[in-house]
Amino acid sequence: MIIRKLRLNKGWSQEHLAEISGVSTRTIQRIERGKTASLESLKCLAAVFETNITTLREDDPMTDTQPQTPEISNADRAALAKMKEWMQHDEGYLLDPSLNDDERAAMEYVRDIKAFYINFWSYAIVMAGLLIINLLTGPDYIWVVWPALGWGIGVLMHGLTVFERFSFFGTEWERKQVEKRLRRK
Repeated sequence: MIIRKLRLNKGWSQEHLAEISGVSTRTIQRIERGKTASLESLKCLAAVFETNITTLREDDPMTDTQPQTPEISNADRAALAKMKEWMQHDEGYLLDPSLNDDERAAMEYVRDIKAFYINFWSYAIVMAGLLIINLLTGPDYIWVVWPALGWGIGVLMHGLTVFERFSFFGTEWERKQVEKRLRRK
């Protein structure tokens, strides 16, 4: 869709667009990969980009069979601005509109830590099971070390990223990439 072009023209990251539109980062990623967007997501994004929904559907091959949507009025824009506080988060939880940005960031951080622990314990349980299978079927060659090493590197990187010890593709990297792309045009 054209969402990516509009976002990059403004120099915004996906996270920034998600924050100001009330649409989850995951949804924006899906839309930019060409997945069909819901009407609510399109309304929120149209309000942010100050355009109408049909403009956002320009690259959508289904536009010929879908009815034209009228341009969003100023009253709708105001309603969308209020509604974005109530938009559903990408995990499916409704965020309380009384939460400030720090509290929301803390909730996101806790969810990331939870995902890391799930990944870690899955790794530990599966590797223990594979070690038992390895020892029962052929104790002369310990092949379990290879999947343990592969998945272990992933778990290690996940932990370093979640606990903010190391980040390959953080917000600073994304900002630099956007600036780099915009200078080439």
